Amino acid sequence: MHKRIENSPFSDLIVVELADTPAGEQVGKLLADAGATVVKVEPRAGVSSRHIGPWRDGVVGPNESLSFWAYNTSKQSVVIDEPDAYSGPLADLLDRADVVVTTDGPARLAERGISPDALRRGRDSLIVVSVSPFGLTGPWADYRTSDLVGLAVGGPLHSCGYDDHTIPPILPGGNQAFQNAASFAVQGLLLALIERFDGGGGQVVDVSMHESNAVSCELANPYWFYPKVLVKRQTARHAQPTRTSPELFECVDGYVYFALILGDLHQWKAVVTWMDEHGLAEDLTDEAYTDLAHRQKRFSHVQEVFEAFFARLDAQTLYLEGQERGVPIGPLRAFEELSTDEHLQARGFFVDVPLADGTAVMFPGSPLVSSGFAPRPSRPPRLDEHGDLGVGRSR
Repeated sequence: MHKRIENSPFSDLIVVELADTPAGEQVGKLLADAGATVVKVEPRAGVSSRHIGPWRDGVVGPNESLSFWAYNTSKQSVVIDEPDAYSGPLADLLDRADVVVTTDGPARLAERGISPDALRRGRDSLIVVSVSPFGLTGPWADYRTSDLVGLAVGGPLHSCGYDDHTIPPILPGGNQAFQNAASFAVQGLLLALIERFDGGGGQVVDVSMHESNAVSCELANPYWFYPKVLVKRQTARHAQPTRTSPELFECVDGYVYFALILGDLHQWKAVVTWMDEHGLAEDLTDEAYTDLAHRQKRFSHVQEVFEAFFARLDAQTLYLEGQERGVPIGPLRAFEELSTDEHLQARGFFVDVPLADGTAVMFPGSPLVSSGFAPRPSRPPRLDEHGDLGVGRSR
């Protein structure tokens, strides 16, 4: 069994996860890592994510999927082949549950006998969190989706890509559409829990992945709502109606990110002083450059001087010395470099999670930070690992 998290406000919460998408699994994971008892109900072969690679040590199997591991830490697993909300093992679970998480559209939920109405019948205090492709109502309610479709139809993908618009929009990694929906779902659940705590009973939290992404288009939304202007994709920076200055600078050993804000005179002086110490400021030390209008007029030249300066130093030097001078500069890390990043280590971003075989694997820690308790992932469950244990409040 997984360890109980001391002082967690979620320690008495029992969640039944009837989810088979990254969105629903992420909702369960966030709650489980924070101390809730999350019981994952699976078919005999396991949920879909158990059959998606990559695989631990190249061994293919339902308990070796790193994709499954990523979204299912700290949970319990039980196999129920034919879920029935009114009888059998699922009904027993539901009778003790505080929250149920589902991910199918309304027709599929009804077909499986686990519609929100069916789940809540006779269980007035139960909170049902539905995080589905297009919500429980409307003409698209039973459409299926994917991460790519979610971002494209929802809108964020329009803003993702490069300055060169002959290149189509670029899909971000990490199941962003599903993650975004999960974030909305958890927030809705927390509000529902507060209302129930205040005597309001249970309810259905209906989260549409499509709508979650449609309201998460950053600057694209206000630019369209008010001046009716479309934003344009820009490399490694916010999409805007007009092209802005590049913010990726090549350095000796890679790239760094630095947003040059011409209107910030304090930052301007700090960077120019730094450049001058290396003999690379050229004419930027002239008093005329303290005037914003002059900096704007000479921006192409300013950009060239900055590029020449960054090209002479390595990423770590720029990163650390920039901090000392109050200049925010970030190194562009390769994925394999993140695990040894000094900043992430100091923040405890990664944690070692012991597995059932006595080994340990490094996982990202919980994104939740609290002064009262310490959310932390424990190992993902093996298929049906808790099938003979029922649901308990100890983790």
